[in-house]
Amino acid sequence: VEIVLSVVTGYAAYLPAELLGASGVLAAVTAGLYVGWRAPQLASPSTRLLGFSFWEVLVYLLNAVLFVLVGLQLNLILTGFSGSSAVVLVGQAALVSAVVIGVRVAWGFTVPYLVRALDQRPSQVARRVGARERLVSSWSGMRGAVSLAAALALPLNFPQRNLIIFVTFGVILATLVLQGLTLPWLIRRLGVHRDDSEAQEELRGRLRATDAALARLEELASEEWTRDDTLERMRGLYQFRRRRLKARAGYLADDGSQDRSLAYQRLVRELLEAQRREIVRLRNQGEISNEVMHRIERDLDL
Repeated sequence: VEIVLSVVTGYAAYLPAELLGASGVLAAVTAGLYVGWRAPQLASPSTRLLGFSFWEVLVYLLNAVLFVLVGLQLNLILTGFSGSSAVVLVGQAALVSAVVIGVRVAWGFTVPYLVRALDQRPSQVARRVGARERLVSSWSGMRGAVSLAAALALPLNFPQRNLIIFVTFGVILATLVLQGLTLPWLIRRLGVHRDDSEAQEELRGRLRATDAALARLEELASEEWTRDDTLERMRGLYQFRRRRLKARAGYLADDGSQDRSLAYQRLVRELLEAQRREIVRLRNQGEISNEVMHRIERDLDL
C-alpha cells in the first residue's frame, strides 16, 4: 500500500496543478523531493527494501516508454513540418541545444561564487570544488525523461507543440551524444580524479550510528527484559565496529580490525552460500516446498 501511494503521489500533485494552470511536471517533481526527504521517517524497513527494487525497474521502464512515445510521434511531427525547411528545423534544435549547454556552464561558473559569499557553513566550505570539477559537472547536464515528459505533457492544441517536441528531442539527442560521448575524454583531459569526500561522509555517518547504538545499549542495560550475556555480546560487536571505523578514518592506528572484518564477511558469505545450496537441495528432493525455500532464501538474501 505504501508503494502504491508513492506512485499515486505524483498524480495527486500533477492533476491539481494542471487544473490551476500551473506546471504539473514541476508540481510532481516538488512532491517527489518532499516525499523523498520525509521517506526515512514515513516508510518501514520492508517498504524501503521493496520500494528501491520497484522504483529502479519502474523508472527504467518509464524512460523507455517515453522514448518510444517520441519515436511513435516523430514521424507525425515531421509530417506536420511539410512547409518548413529541414535545415531550419535542425538549426533551431542546434541553437536551443547550444543555449541549454551554455546556460548550464555559465551557471556552474557564476552561482557557486554567490553561494560561497552567502553560505559560510563548514559543511558548505568542505564541499567546494575547483574550476575543473565544475566544468565536468556542467558538461554532465544530459537531458532525458524529465524534458520529454514536460514536452509531451503540453495540450494537443498548444501553439507550436510539434516544434517544441522536435526541439526537445533534438536537445536530448545532442546532449546524450555530444556531452555523453565526450565526458570521459573531458574527465581524463582535465585530470579530474575520484573525490573521496562522500566516502568520508559515509564513514562519519556509520561511526555516529555505531556510537548511537552503544549509547542506546547502555540505556537498555537497566531493563528487566535484557540479558547480561546478550548485552555483553552486542557491546563487544559494536565496540569492534567502532574501532574498525575509527581506524579507517585515521583516528586510531590499524590493529588489524579491518582485515579481521573482511575475513569475517567472507566467512559469512561462505556460510550463507552453504545454506542456499542446502535449501535448494531439500526443495529438489521434495523435503520442503518451493514456497518454503523462497521464504528461507529471502532471509538469506537480506
